[in-house]
Amino acid sequence: MASGQHLSAIKGAKVLMVGAGGIGCELLKTLALSGFHDIHIIDMDTIEVSNLNRQFLFRQSHVGQSKAKVAREAVLRFRPQISITPYHANVKDSDFNVDFFKQFSVVLNGLDNLDARRHVNRLCLAADVPLVESGTTGFLGQVTVHIKGRTECYECQPKPAPKTYPVCTITSTPSKFVHCIVWAKDLLFAKLFGDKNQDNDLNVRSNDSASSSDHSEDVFERKKDEDIEQYGKRIYDHVFGHNIESALSNEETWKNRNKPRPIYVRDGLSDDLLQQNGNVDKIPATDNSSALSAMAYLGLKNPQDIWSLKENSRIFFAALKLFFSKRQKEIGNLSFDKDDHLAVEFVTAAANIRAASFGIPLHSLFEAKGIAGNIVHAVATTNAIIAGLIVIEAIKVLQNDSKSCRMTYCLEHPSRKMLLMPVEPFEPNKACYVCSETPLVLEVNTHRAKLRDVVEKIVTSKLGMNLPLITHGSGLLYEVGDDLEEDMVANYAANLEKVLSELPYAITGGTMIQIEDLQQELVCNINIKHREEFDEEKEPDGMVLHGWTQAPAVKNKDTTTNTTSSNNGASTSSTSTLVPNAMEEDDELTILETGIETIAAGKKRKLSDVSNSETPVPADEKRAKKLAEQVEDESDVIVMLDDANDEKISR
Repeated sequence: MASGQHLSAIKGAKVLMVGAGGIGCELLKTLALSGFHDIHIIDMDTIEVSNLNRQFLFRQSHVGQSKAKVAREAVLRFRPQISITPYHANVKDSDFNVDFFKQFSVVLNGLDNLDARRHVNRLCLAADVPLVESGTTGFLGQVTVHIKGRTECYECQPKPAPKTYPVCTITSTPSKFVHCIVWAKDLLFAKLFGDKNQDNDLNVRSNDSASSSDHSEDVFERKKDEDIEQYGKRIYDHVFGHNIESALSNEETWKNRNKPRPIYVRDGLSDDLLQQNGNVDKIPATDNSSALSAMAYLGLKNPQDIWSLKENSRIFFAALKLFFSKRQKEIGNLSFDKDDHLAVEFVTAAANIRAASFGIPLHSLFEAKGIAGNIVHAVATTNAIIAGLIVIEAIKVLQNDSKSCRMTYCLEHPSRKMLLMPVEPFEPNKACYVCSETPLVLEVNTHRAKLRDVVEKIVTSKLGMNLPLITHGSGLLYEVGDDLEEDMVANYAANLEKVLSELPYAITGGTMIQIEDLQQELVCNINIKHREEFDEEKEPDGMVLHGWTQAPAVKNKDTTTNTTSSNNGASTSSTSTLVPNAMEEDDELTILETGIETIAAGKKRKLSDVSNSETPVPADEKRAKKLAEQVEDESDVIVMLDDANDEKISR
């Protein structure tokens, strides 16, 4: 039974929940049953069929409806006396500003992406409202407490960095199936169904690059009155045949590699089988594009079967036909979506055909979807445990009992016969640019880089600014906002295309610029260091930001992962490089690899036998010591995890 003090703190609290998915459903139920009377929920998602296996507040009849609103209705059925306010919206919307956050006693996160987590963290800091962060991935999970000035903020410690493969690896020398998935998803699918004007000609680099480029010109443009089947044959022969032939012309590339095999339509599919693909006109028109399926069209049923080269080729052509005949209006604006079954089928087939060419083992649709969609399968019981821990920590915060707050980690392998490992919160990191306002350093060629490069690659991508305002001294160089006058918008747009050193208030080596996000009430100073050259492979952005750090990638030869582009980045709720980095699986997660490290008696140990990691994760000695001090028996070990993306991609 809760004490009178507990009940008083609970009943008088106004709580904001962000996220009503796997963790959110469990959390809302637990809050309601624990006596909380005033709960607000923000979630922008609608309910999908794939949510129903773990988000227990939802039913089949709710598919397509707002998660926040349906969750409220479900809980009010057994707790009608409490107040639940739902917001079917993005937490990054301007309505949810600092003043909005100030009205709450505590904020509880159940999010599934890094970008939103960072945004909420900054708003909580600006509003001086405690934040209880959480995440799960499979059997692993964590709950962390962040109180301004007393504990580290969510961004005080580095997060797993998405590792990007060099373009030449994806286009020229794939060695893993994930490389083929990246190629099929981010290059081929995007070129066929997305913006055809993008800088992406899908040609393998070779010595004869000029002829390769000539051959590829307009190859993806469907000619007037061209039959879909003929168009598909031309694309197939180009990307799986001609491009491989071009790659083979560079003999130096294949001295120490197995040579790929060009595959043409005649190799993968006979004319008879191609004709047997049937007539798509017989398929009834539907407003539900997700109902279209190349598998169903061809009579293939089991998504866990590994298709042969012929079957993959048939799926390739069938999916292409369905897109161009049934979803013609979407062509030119499509981007890959893991919930788009036809898109997953096409990407799986294309990746498998390319894998066959390079001697890489083929994968089933089920496996390919997991890689392409960055899916980490959820465990409902882990979500329930984490939700309970969130409420426990929230009650401590509401009682102003921050000394007893704990960061608690749900482990997959018991440590000291425990699956839950509590750790005292760490102090704020003095080098954190978010809560300590420590200046960053940007190395950039100020004579070549444009302001647009800095905005897109640094300000929005790495620093997570939503409405950035950039100033140099007293000069305003860039601003975003709906209330700007037309002449100012035009002026800032013109500045974006100018080289840094040629801006009205020139940015050169030794100068400092200030980046401010008015919505987040965050100010960040960046010292500029001019640098002439950058390594295109290791430093593809053409600039390097210091002080903004992410955890190093950890190689794990047994874990299947994806590469990730620079957009929304990895989903993680890590607060320390020494503790488990976990996330909520909500069907949109970057797969992380796990390096497992054991720490005992104040010293670092070798990787545990349960880990397949090739390289130990670097550990901060001070933090390791603090963790080790909490282990009573020196013979015991704490299993610590550090996740990192081995590969790329995002939704």
